[in-house]
Amino acid sequence: MYKIIISILILINILLSPTSDIRTEVEGMIRSYFGNKIRLEFINYEIPKEIQQDVEKKAGQKFFRESLYIWKVYNGDEYIATAVIDNVYGKSQPITFIVLLNRNCEVLLSEIIKYREPYGGQISNKNWLQQFNGKDFSSSYKIGEDISTISGATISVNSITKGISKITMLINLIGRDL
Repeated sequence: MYKIIISILILINILLSPTSDIRTEVEGMIRSYFGNKIRLEFINYEIPKEIQQDVEKKAGQKFFRESLYIWKVYNGDEYIATAVIDNVYGKSQPITFIVLLNRNCEVLLSEIIKYREPYGGQISNKNWLQQFNGKDFSSSYKIGEDISTISGATISVNSITKGISKITMLINLIGRDL
């Protein structure tokens, strides 16, 4: 029985850990933005329940999991940014995305890492994603006003918009405690 429990726990850990391909891809994105001289600190961050519930309520969207993969970005010893990977639900499949935030919790970059739906992939367009740059936890994310719509990708647009807003709120709350 003990061996079965250990095997299940190992399997769960493997399934919930970022694959080396995604981790390599994310770290490559971060380095392409800041250059190769940066130092990255990876954190599997367990979201405190109270904060999780507060952010979910404000964002109007639940977290995909109770933990997030976060990278703290350093230039020498100076902390300069935070990168967060999250998933949101599209129509029926998860959408994996990254948000890169500066020390003021303003979006520097957002990218779709993995889009699994057959339709709505236009949200991966860098021009569409650039509209989030400069937004923070206090910004308005109203679709159709602050955020452009995409015909045929309504669910994905809503999901990613709420997801990015949710990440800015969370990092604003926990950033100093990472």
